[in-house]
Amino acid sequence: MTTLNLPPYDVRLGGTRQQPTIFDPLRRRYVALTPEEWVRQHFVHFLFDHKGYPQALLANEVNLKIGGKKMRADTVLYDTGLRPRMIVEYKAPSIALTQRVFEQISAYNLLLHVDFLVVSNGLEHYCCRMDYERNTYEFLPEIPSYDALNG
Repeated sequence: MTTLNLPPYDVRLGGTRQQPTIFDPLRRRYVALTPEEWVRQHFVHFLFDHKGYPQALLANEVNLKIGGKKMRADTVLYDTGLRPRMIVEYKAPSIALTQRVFEQISAYNLLLHVDFLVVSNGLEHYCCRMDYERNTYEFLPEIPSYDALNG
């Protein structure tokens, strides 16, 4: 797998050579190891190991329904009242983070109405803070720590 622009962690692999898997601590099971999953697992470990995000408030593969269309948000951070606060969208390292990726996460946000949107392909990471009063958003210089989300 590709070396990412994220801190390493103690990866737990399983499966077979033909169908490798990686352990997802949020879903508490091994899942198919794809390039996007490689990014997801590194990113969620970055969030709880380096940014202080509580593992219990993060969820992977969150089902959403917008109109008659079913979609899945890659990772959602909830607050202690279980209201969504952040959506994270992952792409494989070979996928550029284009306007289309931001449109995808924005569609999820029409339903969840979160404070922060994050996109990552494991090499580049972007985070923006939504300002619903001014109908704007601000790109942040880095992924905020969990404590900084409330500050």
